[in-house]
Amino acid sequence: MAQKEQTKKTKKNTVKVTPNGKAFITCTYNNTIITVTNSLGEAVCWSSPGMVGFKGAKQSTPYAATLASEQVAKKAVDLGVQSIDIITKGPGNSKMSAIKGLKSGGLKVTTIRDVTPIPHNGCRPKKRRRM
Repeated sequence: MAQKEQTKKTKKNTVKVTPNGKAFITCTYNNTIITVTNSLGEAVCWSSPGMVGFKGAKQSTPYAATLASEQVAKKAVDLGVQSIDIITKGPGNSKMSAIKGLKSGGLKVTTIRDVTPIPHNGCRPKKRRRM
């Protein structure tokens, strides 16, 4: 008996793109990640300085964040996103550069929000030194 070999067709999930979206900018001391989502929060496109071509310590520069955000803005505009709300998070120094890159990439910025977590009372201090 000959067995029938069935080939499974994988269907790629498509994300519904809306004209209004959100841009999440996550800055650290070493990297910056920019994600553009639709109004439901599903990721449309994303980029980082490593995807643009920066390696090592150059990833943390504001110039690298600008190029990465311009790249992700062009992708988003091609997919149909027109205006975005920006949500930034993290202590990095390249947040403002990434915002400027999104704006120069062709997206209309409606709001900018910073949701960096701030400790209310901080960590418990070290115990007192005994002499």
